[in-house]
Amino acid sequence: MHLEGSCHCRKVRFTVEAAEPVPFMRCYCSICRKTAGSGGYAINLGAATQGMKVTGKRYLGIYRARLQQDGTTKTRESQARRYFCLRCGSALWVWDPRWPDLVHPHAGAIDTPLPDAPENVHIMLGSKAPWVKVEGGADDPRFDGYPDLSLAQWHEARGLRSAPGDGSAAS
Repeated sequence: MHLEGSCHCRKVRFTVEAAEPVPFMRCYCSICRKTAGSGGYAINLGAATQGMKVTGKRYLGIYRARLQQDGTTKTRESQARRYFCLRCGSALWVWDPRWPDLVHPHAGAIDTPLPDAPENVHIMLGSKAPWVKVEGGADDPRFDGYPDLSLAQWHEARGLRSAPGDGSAAS
C-alpha cells in the first residue's frame, strides 16, 4: 500500500510502500510512549526502506534513546534511529540498522487513510506507565515484551498483506 506521511508543520513529507499498513500494534515501551505516544502508547507500521522518498530532509532530527542495562545504572545508546521534525517536533518513523530493509512509520504521521484493524495487539506492557489503561477488545493479545509474531507475520496470518503499490490492504 502506498503511504504518504508528514509532520504537523508539513516541512517534512515522506512516501513509503507498506506491505504491513494495518495500524494494529500498540507499543507501551517508555521510548515510544515518551517520543510518540501521548496516550500512553505509539502505533508503528511496517514499510520498505527501499523506495522511501523524503522531502524537507534539512528539518529532520534523529534521536537515539539511552537504554539501561539490566540490573545496573549503566546505559548504552540504542541502535534504533527515531526521526522527527526539528521545527514542530512530530515523531515520523523509526529505522534500525539491524533491519536495514524495514522502516516503521508512526501511524500518527500518515496522511493516507489506513485500513481498520480487526484487533489490537498490546506489546511492551511490562514498561507501561501506571496511569495508562489498556483499552480494546477482551480478546486482544497482550504481551509484557515483544510478541513472537512480526508485523509481517501478523498481516500474513490474517490475509492483510498489501502488494507494493497497491492502494489498500488485501481483504
